[in-house]
Amino acid sequence: MKKVRWGVIGAGGIADRRTLPGMMLSEEAELIAVMEINEEFAEKLRVKYGAKRAYTDHKALLADPEVDVVYIASPVNCHKEQAIDAARAKKDILLEKPICLDIADGEEVLKVCEEEGVKIATGFLMRFHAINAKIREIIQSGQIGQLVSCRAQFSCWYPDIPGAWRQIRALSGGGALMDMGVHCIDLIQYITGSKAKKVASFSKTHTFSYEVEDQASLMMELENGAVAYVESNFNIPDAVPSKLEFYGTAGSIVAVGTLSQEEGGTIEVIAADSSLGYDAQQTRNEVKKIDVEVEFGNMYTKELDSFGRSHRDGAPIEVPAADAIQAQKVIQAAYKSMEDGKFIEL
Repeated sequence: MKKVRWGVIGAGGIADRRTLPGMMLSEEAELIAVMEINEEFAEKLRVKYGAKRAYTDHKALLADPEVDVVYIASPVNCHKEQAIDAARAKKDILLEKPICLDIADGEEVLKVCEEEGVKIATGFLMRFHAINAKIREIIQSGQIGQLVSCRAQFSCWYPDIPGAWRQIRALSGGGALMDMGVHCIDLIQYITGSKAKKVASFSKTHTFSYEVEDQASLMMELENGAVAYVESNFNIPDAVPSKLEFYGTAGSIVAVGTLSQEEGGTIEVIAADSSLGYDAQQTRNEVKKIDVEVEFGNMYTKELDSFGRSHRDGAPIEVPAADAIQAQKVIQAAYKSMEDGKFIEL
């Protein structure tokens, strides 16, 4: 099997912490080049991961004839230029979320990729979590009945850090909602197979002093009639696990710790007989737990290999960039809802 040859633009940050270690576990990927603007840092990363070359300019990496596919993990304000340059260099692209600072920029990136015949996917890696994939399977099978409501809560501790690009609106496009809530929005729409059609939100900078929001709450009405709630925070300790919950007319699914950079966590699935009549005592005797078995791995390895197969074998893209545009439309509607104090129709 021919390995897919990767170049990484913005090889520090999440690429260094998670994605490159995941690439090292892959039998299908080969790291050719890394790029960081600091030459010394770029060389350290080259040595650390055994890449052939290190660059300080993304255009130089894109000109490398050995690079087949690029992973772009730079600050969001760099995504548009780097992705368009990659498309024009005929490199297939895995672009970290959020795709761009705004919808217009993201749509321009997709347009250029289409014109150049380049494949592009987005880094919603939590779709590759074994439990999250199992939740989608259960809901799509109708096992918990008609979906009524769902909730995703994802947080971290992100205090004031001088120069941190995620805390500067011009570089990030937004705070906790843009950075963490986007995963929740995408997962809910992906798992349920239903897009948001109406959005309301409340967000603010509550704990810290930077200009983007450190907490956000979002409510979405989905096309299937269910209501979804998203809570994203930069001001809750890392030790507090995430939650992902789905409730239907025949049961529920509650997953803890599956919104994470490491594959793990727990899932509880409860089923009930929805044909029963009203029980004034609400004794809940007809409830039963359903055993769910999954096998954990490395989400980043799975994400890279998935897109690598799309590049090499023509397999369908599992996380198309168009889905990132949809999630960003929800986010921008949420920000507008906060400003206008009303529901926003998508």
